[in-house]
Formats: sequence, C-alpha cells, structure tokens
Amino acid sequence: MKKINIVIIGCGDFARHFVPLFQMHPTVERVRVCDLIAEKAQAYSEEFGVDIIDSFEEAIADKEVNTVAIFTPRHTHGSLVVKALEAGKDVYSAVPMAISVEDCKSIIDAVKRTGHIYMMGETCIYYPSSMYCAESHKRGDFGNFVYGESQYFHDLSHFPQEFINDRAASAVPPFYYPTHSTAMILNAAGTYATKVSAMGYTDKEENTPFAVGENHWDNVFSNEFCLMQLANGGIARVSECRRIGYKAPSSFVSGFYGTKASYQFNNAQHLVTKLTKDGVTLEDVSDYVNPAEMTKNKNSDKFKQDVANHSYQWNNFAPIQYEQAERLPEAYKQNPTINGHMASHQLLIDDFCKAVSEGKMPYVNAWRAARFTIPGIIAHESAKQGGVLMDIPDFGEAPEE
Repeated sequence: MKKINIVIIGCGDFARHFVPLFQMHPTVERVRVCDLIAEKAQAYSEEFGVDIIDSFEEAIADKEVNTVAIFTPRHTHGSLVVKALEAGKDVYSAVPMAISVEDCKSIIDAVKRTGHIYMMGETCIYYPSSMYCAESHKRGDFGNFVYGESQYFHDLSHFPQEFINDRAASAVPPFYYPTHSTAMILNAAGTYATKVSAMGYTDKEENTPFAVGENHWDNVFSNEFCLMQLANGGIARVSECRRIGYKAPSSFVSGFYGTKASYQFNNAQHLVTKLTKDGVTLEDVSDYVNPAEMTKNKNSDKFKQDVANHSYQWNNFAPIQYEQAERLPEAYKQNPTINGHMASHQLLIDDFCKAVSEGKMPYVNAWRAARFTIPGIIAHESAKQGGVLMDIPDFGEAPEE
C-alpha cells in the first residue's frame, strides 16, 4: 500500500476544512502546505502543525512529495494539474476541473500519458438528494428518465469579502463553476450532456463585480440558466446563481422525473410519487434524505429559519449516507464534526486517498470530471450568444483499470 506524502497548494478559507482530513487518514504519512502569500502558509503551519513548501514549483520538484492537493482560485486549476501530473504526482483538485475545453482535454491526456491519479473533489455526488435519485434510478424505480432539475444557489453576499474584492475570482462566469449543479443531475441519471442552450441574467446591482469592464472575464452574468439534452434522451434544466437572495440548501436536485415515478424536493421536504394501476402513490422520504440532525429538530419553532440559514447541512450525515460512512477510517468516525458540505468531505478524501494508496481509478476521475465540467463551459458560450443551441464535446469514459 502506497503511503501518501502530500502538499496542500493554496491556503485559503476552503482548504482549511481539508488539512485535518488528510492528516487523519491512515494512508497519509506527511502533510505540508504552500501558498504564494507567505502569511497564509504561516497561519496554516501554526494552526495545523505542518511544514511549509515555499512554491508550487518547489513542491512538484520535491522527490519526497508524491501527491498534491490543489485549492487555488477556481480559474487556475487546469495548468497546475497538468504540471503536477507531468512531474510525477498524483493530484486531488478542488472544482472545477478547468475553465476551458482544451485544459480539460489536457488533463485527460496527462493522466493517460503519466498513469497518475487525478480526482476532482466534487462534493455534490454525495449530497443526499442526488444520492437518493441515483440509487432509485439505478434500481429502475423511475423507469426511463425524462426530465430533471438541479441548481447551485450561492448568493455573492455569503462569500468572504476578500473573495468578492478579487474580481478575477468573484466574477468568474457562473457556468465556469458548474459542477455543483451538473454533477448532481448527470450522476443521478447515469448519463452525460450532449447539447445545451443557455441564457444569462445581467447583473443590475450597484458596485457589482459583474459590471462591464469590472472583471477579468468581461462577464456581466451573475446568474446563468440552461437546458441540456442528455445522452439517455432526457432533458435537464441546470442553474448556477450568484445573485439570488438565497442561502440553503445551496446545491440540490429539485426534481427528477421518469416514466414510472417522480421525485420532488423543496427546502426540507422530499416527496416521491409512483405510478400505479389505480393512479399514483405519494411517499414522504424526508427523514431518510435529510441530515439526521435536521430531522431531530423538525418540530423546533425556529426549524424553518435554521434550515434556510444552513444550520444542519454541513457536517451531519443523512440516513441515506450511512452505508457510505461505514467504510470511513476509524479516525474519521471518531471526529465526525471535521467534515463539511452535507458531510461529503470525509467521503471524498477517503475516495482519493484509497485510490492513490491502492493505485486505482477514483470515481470522479478525469473523464467523469470532464463530463461534469465541460457542459458549463459550453453553456456560458451559448448564453453569450443569446441561447444558441450548441454541441458539447465529449471525451468518453475512463478506460478500464
């Protein structure tokens, strides 16, 4: 079993949730950190008791380092991943895979060429609503998939001010960061997107990073919406919104419709209708799909406000996740609060560490990551052209192990 010697690249707010998870995983031998801003790396060093590597270039040149985890700004991932793979490192990368089709292909080519592990850390494949739809659809409960809806609602007001002030980061076209919505519906339906038509909402707020000439991307869309044709014949509506006056749940499948049954979700209620010879049956599966702590508090006077303000949707497992949680290492089970994003963080880091240690292809490998990422890249091009229908490039499925 390969032991992991890893460097965390990028010491921002998000990576902070992952350093202790790598430290606790039994396959990890050593964790170090790296950031262009020395003060950030130093703060991590003091908080987590880890050593610092001064630069990305130094990290990938270090022969002791066999793995890097990239948590740099979302628009920088593509080239860093390729450089790390070509330097002989296994790579975990935060989403998105990249912001161009060419960079996505370059990562796939680098994985093929080097034989090293690449995994995109898409949290939402482990979100309860997506897991429920995926499991039910795989069993055949829904019949043939017809239509689904998924979205990522992350209002700009909920981001750190440092992020908002960085126009290259905060004004990235929403569909350049698509995987929290696309992955949910595509993974649940077991398919990929082939065509897309999209439209964008032009931001009208004062002092907006989305104003003309105000950002690196010349992007005026704070919210983007699309319809996708899927390879299985179904249709999906996907939304990526940064200015929508909404907080939680931020990512969810709101509808999943088939020829035999349908799933609908709104805030804290999950309903399934099934076609029968006498009509339909209606089942409320909320207690199975919601985080256990949410269900425990559902009769609280402030339950609705707590749900809307993300009180339960961080580190608490839902019953539908229990089977996945059973395979986690003991150190994770003893530290259940060190988790995040619908309790997906522990599952993702365990996926990656086991893939590297055992030399196996991870689930969200380069090919699957491309299928989650590229539809958004093309959707933004469609939105800029007023909704023109466009083909989505596809690079196929991952090869056998």
